[in-house]
Amino acid sequence: MNKAESTEPDPAPTRLTRQLGVNDAVVIGLGSMIGAGVFAAIGPAAQAAGSGLLIGLAIAAVVAYCNATSSARLAALYPSSGGTYVYGRERLGHVWGFLAGWGFVVGKTASCAAMALTFGAYAAPGSERILAVAAVVGITAANLAGVRKTVWLTRVIVAVVLTVLVVVVGSSFSATGSWDEVFDPGGSDPLGVLRSAGLLFFAFAGYARIATLGEEVRDPRRTIPLAIPIALGITLVVYAAVAVSALFAVGPDALADSIAPLTTAVRAGPFDWAVPLVRIGAAVGSAGVLLSLLVGVSRTTFAMAGEGDLPRPLAAVHPVRKVPQRAELAVAAVVVAVVCVADLRGAIGFSSFAVLGYYAVANAAALTLRPDERSGSRVVSMVGLGGCALLAATLPTASVFGGGVLFTCGLVVWLLVRRMRADEAGGAPS
Repeated sequence: MNKAESTEPDPAPTRLTRQLGVNDAVVIGLGSMIGAGVFAAIGPAAQAAGSGLLIGLAIAAVVAYCNATSSARLAALYPSSGGTYVYGRERLGHVWGFLAGWGFVVGKTASCAAMALTFGAYAAPGSERILAVAAVVGITAANLAGVRKTVWLTRVIVAVVLTVLVVVVGSSFSATGSWDEVFDPGGSDPLGVLRSAGLLFFAFAGYARIATLGEEVRDPRRTIPLAIPIALGITLVVYAAVAVSALFAVGPDALADSIAPLTTAVRAGPFDWAVPLVRIGAAVGSAGVLLSLLVGVSRTTFAMAGEGDLPRPLAAVHPVRKVPQRAELAVAAVVVAVVCVADLRGAIGFSSFAVLGYYAVANAAALTLRPDERSGSRVVSMVGLGGCALLAATLPTASVFGGGVLFTCGLVVWLLVRRMRADEAGGAPS
């Protein structure tokens, strides 16, 4: 960065502190993505697509890239907390921004619960709900200490998980496997491949956390568009390596039948001693994703509260730590409640539908950018919008139905809030 760039004033005022650079933002993105798909989604994706898992991974990556590009273009123009909630409101109208924010908050709350339960299941099988609640409470306390503490903890978690995954890949490739299991998608059902892509998209969606931290990033017009593709690219390389090695070691059927597919892959190789290490890595990775998810959901809640779309007290900022403490505490309370009743696989499907809807709004908003407001072609956003719609439609029926109910309820809430505002103003809604 040259001197002129470093002295350029922030493009937008903020009540939070801009203290995160490119490396910090990349770490937040990696902490949101590395772990979720590797430990939670590869098994269901293999069940849906068989050896076509790699095709599903490629489709999910393409859609994620398009979404990331659209998000980066918009984040450069609107560097504030809230992500697509802000973009949809500014480019498409208030209702679309609200629905995007609603889908993100509700859908990612389900993701938080899923990651907390994954952590509990790996760390203490049989006591997963109790440990999941403890994880939510502990991580929220870390987040309340300030965003710099969050980045430091995320760095440690990412380092641990990447080390474990290197061991997984090494052990799997040392097994007496078959490359035919890796590159033989002939028996795959096209619908199953698309369904696997929708499930694996759940793993890539973490780059949104970078955009939702828009008010805490230095030089956001440069940092956010740079950090998003870097984090996404690293994640894709890691996921591809793990998927190829696991398919090589045991094939798609064994992965589909296993509740811990990476443990199954490691057992096929010579590194049996690494099985406990994989369990530790899964627990730590899930905790890392939960850490970043709680940050992202609380920032979107904070932004929506600031606009009056959620209770305004949630927009309070701690005077010393400069974090939205009420939003973080409220989100943690809701996640704890969901953890007590949630089903892990159902939460993943529901979250995938909600997040695909969120990114559909982001791509639609990016399509409204003028040539002087964006770099590159509008085709990327068109592919992203179509991809989100296609993957959402091919998810399990229960997820599609639940997601439809989610957005319908969101529309009802928005209409009620709009009516209440009109009544307070003494006039009809515009």
